[in-house]
Amino acid sequence: PITPGELLCLGSSLAFSGLFYYIYRKKARVVSRIQEAPKLQVDDDLPALVSAAEGRCLPYVALEGIVLPAQAALTSHYHEGLQGVIQKLLLKEHRLIWNSLARCW
Repeated sequence: PITPGELLCLGSSLAFSGLFYYIYRKKARVVSRIQEAPKLQVDDDLPALVSAAEGRCLPYVALEGIVLPAQAALTSHYHEGLQGVIQKLLLKEHRLIWNSLARCW
């Protein structure tokens, strides 16, 4: 004899398993598309290739080439001869609000 509580647990377990399998398959397709992405070189032909693409957009493309720093390259303090650049720097300041209940900012 199966109780209604056991049926509820079995049904919810099957529903969650189906949901997680769906999410897994969706992410696996994205990963396979990224792994099969064409590799393009950063050169003078790249702007023409982008403008010729549908919607002026190339989805999942790996770009290879030399990156030049805008000012000076960053050098590592831990590995001699290792240099890098920052792609984008985002500074976000959070506004402080006084919480009168906890009496803190």
